[in-house]
Amino acid sequence: MMYEELKQIVGHFQIEGEVDEIKPLGAGLINDTFKVTTKEENCLNYVLQRINHAIFQNVDMLQKNIEAVTAHIRKKLEEKNEEDIDRKVLHFLKSDNGKTYYFNGESYWRIMVFIPCAKTYEIVNPEFSFYAGQAFGNFQAMLADIPVQLGDTIPNFHNMEFRLKQLREAVAEDKAGRVDSIRYYIDELEKRADEMCQAERLHREGKLPKRVCHCDTKVNNMMFDEDGKVLCVIDLDTVMPNYIFSDFGDFMRTAANTGLEDDKDLEKVGFNMEIFKAFTKGYLEKATFLTPLEIENLPYAAALFPYMQTVRFLADYINGDTYYKIQYPEHNLVRTKVQFKLLQSVEENMSQMTDFIHECLNRGLVN
Repeated sequence: MMYEELKQIVGHFQIEGEVDEIKPLGAGLINDTFKVTTKEENCLNYVLQRINHAIFQNVDMLQKNIEAVTAHIRKKLEEKNEEDIDRKVLHFLKSDNGKTYYFNGESYWRIMVFIPCAKTYEIVNPEFSFYAGQAFGNFQAMLADIPVQLGDTIPNFHNMEFRLKQLREAVAEDKAGRVDSIRYYIDELEKRADEMCQAERLHREGKLPKRVCHCDTKVNNMMFDEDGKVLCVIDLDTVMPNYIFSDFGDFMRTAANTGLEDDKDLEKVGFNMEIFKAFTKGYLEKATFLTPLEIENLPYAAALFPYMQTVRFLADYINGDTYYKIQYPEHNLVRTKVQFKLLQSVEENMSQMTDFIHECLNRGLVN
């Protein structure tokens, strides 16, 4: 978009100072993001975002979720007499319609205060995985008693029963005529289907609660200060009710894979136990609200997400590649094979994961 158009959109929000510059910020895959710099030295700078309305179809619910979450975190920080609170929780501005978003007739926009002297990292190693475990465990802990019922910004996002239903429908229709060639993977997924749907069953039985989860637990969704300490968790669009397995398992799927998500050399793909141990240690130190059932099923969570992603990639391949962007005809099949190899590696490490969690419990990392 042209500078003047962006400046006009900014004008609908209650910012301090006069706009000096608006430039693209970061390389996010979902929303379009810009940094808004003001002319006055003593004024704040801002982050302007165009919300991806194709993915987040109920923007009002999305923003109400974020408002509730950030307000509750701010309250918790104030109760603990934390310093530098404005850098430890995101702050969204209201537009001239009284909401934390503005619709210009084509797109939905929002503005948050830019956090100064802060940065993100793309590094995935044991040190940063430990920080991530602490950050996301603390994030869940602060929101464990939030008095507001949040909405589902992406319905059925991590619902395993729903994802299997999609796969079975794809197999039945076989739109691209590919089912016969990948029958092995379909059969292997069906063998594990009952086990992998246990979260939904436990919830229906009243044994497994839904909690407020981030649902996109990546290392680069944390802001660090100048000393390398975590300031806050960012990218709150997918914050919604879910099982804690979502935050734990999704981090493991992305961070603990020793290969690439579309690695053609499956020998490179495996489950990195050092990443598991680092994240788990940090997570259990902070997520002291967990029930024994949730804790004992953390290895299941580590297996659930490569399984779920195998299901999703395979369903898209069967449907003729209609959802995920591909770079070549077999791309989704390659992704499927990677996730399934990762799943197998996780399964080989299940006893080790369980033993490590028991060690953490014995060392008193969990109340």
